[in-house]
Amino acid sequence: QVQLVESGGGLVQAGGSLRLSCAASGSIERPNVMAWYRQAPGKERALVAAIVSGGTTYYADSVKGRFTISRDNAKNTLYLQMNSLKPEDTAMYVCAGRRGATILPTIRRYDYWGQGTQVTVSS
Repeated sequence: QVQLVESGGGLVQAGGSLRLSCAASGSIERPNVMAWYRQAPGKERALVAAIVSGGTTYYADSVKGRFTISRDNAKNTLYLQMNSLKPEDTAMYVCAGRRGATILPTIRRYDYWGQGTQVTVSS
C-alpha cells in the first residue's frame, strides 16, 4: 500500500502563507485522487481541496481563491499552498488518497491517510 507523510505546518499570523507537502511512498501504485482534509477541535473532518492526476481540482468554498492544490507526479508529492491565512484555518491538515478517479468528499472512500500536520493561525 501507500504511505503518506505530511510536512510544512506551523504557526503563522493572519494574512501569512504556508505551503504544505505530502510525500507518498511504499508502492508503485499511486492514488488517482489526492486530497487535503482538515479537522479543528470540536469540528468534523472536512475536505479542503482535491486534485485528480490529470489536473482537475476541487476547493471548499471557504478556501477558494486563497489555497492552491497541486501535485508533482514525478516526485510523488502533493502540495497545498495556503495564502491569506485566517484564524479559522487553524486545524490539523491531513492528506489522503484514493484509487478511484473521481473526487469524492466521503472520508470512507479514501484508501490512504497521513498522520497530519498542524497549522495554527494567530489573530
